[in-house]
Amino acid sequence: MGTIVVAVDKTGENVVPKVFLMLKELTHRGADAHGVATPNSVRMARIIEEMPIENISSSVALGHNLSRTVSKDHPQPVLGDDFALVFEGRLFPSSNLSEVNQVLKRLDGNLWKNAEDILTKLDGSYVFAIAQSKKAIVGRDSLGANPLYYGENETVCAVASERKALWTLGIKNVRSFPPGNLAVINAHGFAFHPIKTVTQPPTEHVELEMAAKRLQELLSESTKERVSNLENVAVAFSGGLDSSVIAALAKTCGTEVHLVSVGLKDQPEITHVKAAAEALKLPLHLQTYRLNDVKRVLPNVLWLIEEPNVVKASIAIPFYWGADVASKLGCKVLLAGQGSDELFGGYQRYLRIYSQSGTAAVRDAMYQDVALTYETNLQRDNQVCSFHGVELRLPFLDREVVYFSLSLPISLKIECAENSLRKKVLRRAAQNLSIPPFIANRPKKAIQYETGVDKALRKLAREEGLSLREYVKKEFRKVYPNGGA
Repeated sequence: MGTIVVAVDKTGENVVPKVFLMLKELTHRGADAHGVATPNSVRMARIIEEMPIENISSSVALGHNLSRTVSKDHPQPVLGDDFALVFEGRLFPSSNLSEVNQVLKRLDGNLWKNAEDILTKLDGSYVFAIAQSKKAIVGRDSLGANPLYYGENETVCAVASERKALWTLGIKNVRSFPPGNLAVINAHGFAFHPIKTVTQPPTEHVELEMAAKRLQELLSESTKERVSNLENVAVAFSGGLDSSVIAALAKTCGTEVHLVSVGLKDQPEITHVKAAAEALKLPLHLQTYRLNDVKRVLPNVLWLIEEPNVVKASIAIPFYWGADVASKLGCKVLLAGQGSDELFGGYQRYLRIYSQSGTAAVRDAMYQDVALTYETNLQRDNQVCSFHGVELRLPFLDREVVYFSLSLPISLKIECAENSLRKKVLRRAAQNLSIPPFIANRPKKAIQYETGVDKALRKLAREEGLSLREYVKKEFRKVYPNGGA
């Protein structure tokens, strides 16, 4: 886990100092080791200020900050045959080889074809970059759980794990790198090539019991792959359906599981969380906060998520707290249930679409939400967790789980327009896992309401005579006086 940065100078000038500048801006994503590479040279340092870059020069360069999660993680970039490589993320299932060395072995020969094969054949949450003479090749997995942004100005094209690194170079128009794509970056700019994007599979007509059994098998394998190299793991736990399924499956993998729950003091949901943890027979680490804690943490959260979005900020705060608790427990990985609502119809608005426009419309809406969840959810959550040195892993977003779930008929997710519970097949899988009905059949409540963060933010806004939107924008301008650009 860590940081990836890439830069190509359009004028042919030395871009290494710009790569170094971007790395310095993102040291909060990794401080165990730092590296900068041109196509034929690498420089490493334990402390970034000691990076020996004075005697290397190239119009194409890339860099990496390392946050070591498991012992096989080691400093990058690495050199191949006339190219340099950075790989940031995780491949599943796990191997004894580091991810970057697995990918390096695959790149022997035709670089472009082999880069395509990486996106097509390797499951996981990752981004990678290859530096060659006068160009770079950058790729991102099909779901985009690891953040990646790109942009350019008159002199430079750049890619980085967070937008602030690009803003540091004076690049104003920063966008999310499209998942499942390869991009060639040279003096002319970016050329994107879709390779392995999320597609809507044909509907598989299957009975509920069979679908629930197959879903349980896929989720069990996905969870096992994500904890197989760990001694302990934390689970972001609300006591609801998604987090309880993940917790129950993780418990069967032989890894020490810790449930992490956060929220404002005196929230009524705390009683349920305690009862759910007891029912699952797993240790619960419950941390409560006060209004002043929300006020204190908001600027840092806005700095991390890089936009004055009210909903994203109110969700990011609990994740920020949860990652902090996990880190203090000595857990370097946090499992969470992202993707479940999009895959199984968890959001209330799906009922509205279903009742107004029918099954085809709600099926399309759920598919679109899965395809875009990298922008709406995943980038935000990764960025706040990375600040605490915690790697976010998401069992619901395994490639096979996603494909199977998208192929299921809507009737196995939303039985009818009045079905307030939704997620029918996942609830049946939970029952098969012996998760008690008071958990499996609990109605969904969004994290910002469940934790009391939305209510706290609204109270802070009222105290200043502002709407919630105005208050968040005001706090954002304090962090990014130039609006982020």
